[in-house]
Amino acid sequence: MALHLPDKWVWDFWFAKDGADYHVFYLQADRALQKEELRHWHVSVGHAVSTDLRTWNVVADALRPAGEPQSGAADAWDSYTTWTGSVIQYEGLWYMFYTGSRLSERGLVQRVGLAKSPDLMRWEKHAANPVISADPRWYEMLDLDSWHDHAWRDPYVFQHPDSGEFHALITARSHPDSAPPDARGVIGHARSSDLLNWDVLPPLTEPGEFGHMEVPQLVYLNNRYYLLFSVPHAYYAQARKERAGVRAVTGTHYLVADDPLGPYEYITDEFLIGDYAETLYSGKLIQGLDDRWYFMAFVNLNARGEFVGDLIDPLPVETHANGRLEVIGWP
Repeated sequence: MALHLPDKWVWDFWFAKDGADYHVFYLQADRALQKEELRHWHVSVGHAVSTDLRTWNVVADALRPAGEPQSGAADAWDSYTTWTGSVIQYEGLWYMFYTGSRLSERGLVQRVGLAKSPDLMRWEKHAANPVISADPRWYEMLDLDSWHDHAWRDPYVFQHPDSGEFHALITARSHPDSAPPDARGVIGHARSSDLLNWDVLPPLTEPGEFGHMEVPQLVYLNNRYYLLFSVPHAYYAQARKERAGVRAVTGTHYLVADDPLGPYEYITDEFLIGDYAETLYSGKLIQGLDDRWYFMAFVNLNARGEFVGDLIDPLPVETHANGRLEVIGWP
């Protein structure tokens, strides 16, 4: 296994590449919790470095929540959790965008903030966090009758190759008027010229397929843009379940477009990697030093249905003539 920590579970992760070094940042929680469902509320962002995506050197943690109740930080925007994000380099600094939630809100409302670093090792949270919050004109806010949380998380930030503007792709749910509650999962969208000040825009994708679309990632390969996201089979919209030929699987899916801002389309109902047993989740593509593309994910459940919490070794990815992706070497 590429990254196994004997004392910690590892799940959602994201990359930064600096020269020949790959940096992986990941959500982690102590295995001593025993009940894996508690990991989301006892989380920090770990950090490891590799030159081959297989052998990892664990270094100091990158981020932790702002504090516990006794610290007096219960109302900080990230006092309860620091969840999934992404890293981008700009003008000599590294920017990590990540998800936070408040202890005083019981972690139900998600927002996006950032931390900055000169070297990927030392991170300082931005004084004016959070920097991106959902806009009720286009997105569902907290409504526990419709969904279990206010989804605004997992920011993936990239710079547009033509305009130079920055865009954030965010796990979100569309406005209540847009679709039934089980079908409001969309990729939210925000834009910035400086990574600090953001305008929230309408969703980049259409609702209708899923309740949420988690951990988005955008990659450019073979002259097209692939927007990856992950979904558990429990969060399929009823309309998708009823469509002929659709298999109920948990895993990583993708959309395709000719421009990074879309329009995006599904070229297949088949997931890139997925099964009903919920084996792998939060899949990402990463380009190796050999210029080939590889797939990585975390191991979610084993054959007994127990949470594992490790990262897999990279698996080669091939692109077919019709644009479909295939992961080579996974059962």
